[in-house]
Amino acid sequence: MKIAFIVDPLDSLKIHKDTTFAIMREAAARGHELYVMRQEDLLWRDGVVSGNACGLQLTGDKAQWYRRGDAAETPLQGFDAVLMRKDPPFDMEYVYSTYLLELAEAQGARVFNRPRAIRDYNEKMAIARFPQFTVPSLVTRQEKLIRGFLAEHRDIILKPLDGMGGASVFRIHEEDHNVSVIIEMLTHYGRRTIMAQRFIPEIRDGDKRVLLIGGNAVPYSLARIPRPGETRGNLAAGGTGVARELTPRDREIAAALGPELHAQGLLLVGLDVIGDYLTEVNVTSPTCFQEITEQTGFNVAGMMLDALEKLL
Repeated sequence: MKIAFIVDPLDSLKIHKDTTFAIMREAAARGHELYVMRQEDLLWRDGVVSGNACGLQLTGDKAQWYRRGDAAETPLQGFDAVLMRKDPPFDMEYVYSTYLLELAEAQGARVFNRPRAIRDYNEKMAIARFPQFTVPSLVTRQEKLIRGFLAEHRDIILKPLDGMGGASVFRIHEEDHNVSVIIEMLTHYGRRTIMAQRFIPEIRDGDKRVLLIGGNAVPYSLARIPRPGETRGNLAAGGTGVARELTPRDREIAAALGPELHAQGLLLVGLDVIGDYLTEVNVTSPTCFQEITEQTGFNVAGMMLDALEKLL
């Protein structure tokens, strides 16, 4: 098969832990042809959505791990699969890319994850579709409502709806002297909507990434454990990743969400679970493949390619 990856600059990928690289390596080992392009390489011309795509060969050398061919404008329906693996931020350029990819779908391209589903499932807001698995939460930009939520729960988390990697996530207490400035900063003085959630003390045991592939759960999660004095487990915020077998509650959440998300065209999803509670539904470029594989021996990228090959 010819598989095209829409990615960040190749030289920015940390191949010792990067999930996109793990998928590429598994695909190459199975004999598939690899192509890469950047988000800005997508274009619509004369009614056809194309990408300035380069052939890609993996060298096996850690220092210079790839060889890239010359770019050629190629209609996206000319590939067997197009994998959207551009990292957030989910800004307007990302939205424009999903519009182009949705047009490409109408022309016969097979895009994973589906662009419309990526737009529809904001990674923070998506939990509102599954309230039976969440802690008390509030989405608003009104300071009065946020203060009322704080008064009710006394210990809460505030976060923007478009953040990634734990950026701009705050834990505040009722007696915190910086409540006003934190709310003002996050809401831009009432002009930006944010999310508040009751604090989950089980974060000390890790923010678990539960992967769904083709609607089925990978049997291990990666618990991102916060460093001392920190409430964010994100690896980007200094957390330590520890692979663990899924708990019964993890499996319950995965079994409930997996078929529905897969039916929407979400081949790969990363659920964030703290304790027994769903906190986020990651659909843009979920990670943690290599960490789970290295610690457990379970070939997550192999499960991904099995699911992709089955679909195609």
